Amino acid sequence: MSAPVRIAMWSGPRNLSTTMMRSFGARADTAVVDEPFYAAFLKITGLDHPMTEEILAAHEADTGKVIATMTGPVPGGKRLFYQKHMIHHMVDGIPMDWLDRIERHVLLVRHPARVIASYQRKMETLSLEALGIPQQMDLSQRLGPVPVIDADRVLEDPEGVLSRLCATLDTGFDPAMLNWPSGPRAEDGAWAPHWYDAVWASTGFGAPAGPLPVLSGRAAEHEKEALEIYERLLESHV
Repeated sequence: MSAPVRIAMWSGPRNLSTTMMRSFGARADTAVVDEPFYAAFLKITGLDHPMTEEILAAHEADTGKVIATMTGPVPGGKRLFYQKHMIHHMVDGIPMDWLDRIERHVLLVRHPARVIASYQRKMETLSLEALGIPQQMDLSQRLGPVPVIDADRVLEDPEGVLSRLCATLDTGFDPAMLNWPSGPRAEDGAWAPHWYDAVWASTGFGAPAGPLPVLSGRAAEHEKEALEIYERLLESHV
């Protein structure tokens, strides 16, 4: 059996990240983990997010233990270990010196107008840091050249983009990645009832996103600030 491969997919919120986790989780050879640093992030920052108490009760908040799990044996003896990471969770107090023990890193991005419009429907406050956009650029510079996936391009051509990504990662494409049963999964985080209504109803990637939302006020200012970073990251898209 070949050596296991850990895949860290780095995203901000509302970037199709859970759908991508569903896609990789549909592979028989892949174990997945859902936002493993969320509890540690909440414990360190003291922020009050939806379902904070449930998250802290259900998930490991000790960063050392989380890192040991991310870099240790792949759960279930699987060949691939897909890790859905939220880049904005990686605040001061959470070490990043374990990244070189992960075999593959990928950045998942989306047009800021879509991210902001979606985020505002779930959260009252908004900042670029909460969306993880500046942190994605910092991570890109830290990691060096890594594949970048654009969520809208995935929706336009799931098989094409995933085939290219799997070729880049040297994991081989599996057609099972295109469809999955609806409903919750055991690996879904405790926050899923608040965030995952659309994913729980899905059985695949769905239709392309359509026209960009038109933002106004402070949201439009955030979009303008984020666009430069988004466009720079896209230079390495798969």
